[in-house]
Amino acid sequence: MGGTTLITGASSGLGVEFAKRFAASGSNLVLVARRADRLEALAAELRASSNVRIEVIPADLGVTGAANALCAELERREIHVTSLVNNAGFGSHGAFDGADPDRMVAEMQLNVGTVVELSRLLMPQLLKGRGALIMIASTAAYQPTPGMAVYGATKAFVLSFTEALWAEARGSGLRVLAVSPGSTKTEFFDVVGTSDASVGRQQTPAQVIDTAFREMVRANGRPSIVSGRMNHITALSTRLLSRRALARTSARVLGDVRLAAPRRS
Repeated sequence: MGGTTLITGASSGLGVEFAKRFAASGSNLVLVARRADRLEALAAELRASSNVRIEVIPADLGVTGAANALCAELERREIHVTSLVNNAGFGSHGAFDGADPDRMVAEMQLNVGTVVELSRLLMPQLLKGRGALIMIASTAAYQPTPGMAVYGATKAFVLSFTEALWAEARGSGLRVLAVSPGSTKTEFFDVVGTSDASVGRQQTPAQVIDTAFREMVRANGRPSIVSGRMNHITALSTRLLSRRALARTSARVLGDVRLAAPRRS
């Protein structure tokens, strides 16, 4: 594949697996995440097993202005990115009226704001490099997610946003793809704080990345792909239900979280 691939959320889970696959394909890497020690350990491992240049940039992408700061650091290091994997993200679980407002804002910033900003800032380089723009959506994007209302909404945004960019990028040489995993064996549910939102059989990160790379080499690649046969069937089945029925069904599956009713005096 060659070029230089920037991967966000590269310190664990899907980000680590993406880094391994892109390094194996001959792409130089820029690894971005908050945990510098994990990034350095991964970089050392990949340098020992591949002949590619690897840059480590510790950064918290869940704060306003993070994308601009990251791009300024890329310019300072004279790094030109040809592919981008917007993998960083996190979720939260519980009734909306009990959500921590600051955490909710950080979730939206990381899952949506930085994804949009970083994609726009790097788009000229991606188009010139004719590489890939990969977004991590979720099976949560295909229906309302009561109990994870903000997370599901951010992933619905990512899916729609990516599919629109796919259409805009036709004929440019830039490959655009949204990958929607279901439950995956990563640290995601540790961050969420509960496994209640885990639905169905979990895939491994390697299985999800296999799905992504198979789609990337298709002659007429689709704008989005769901990883896992049963996840794919479930996502398709959401088209058969009314929005009301879909919201209620999702509520039952995800634990039927409710807003707190006010007490009568």
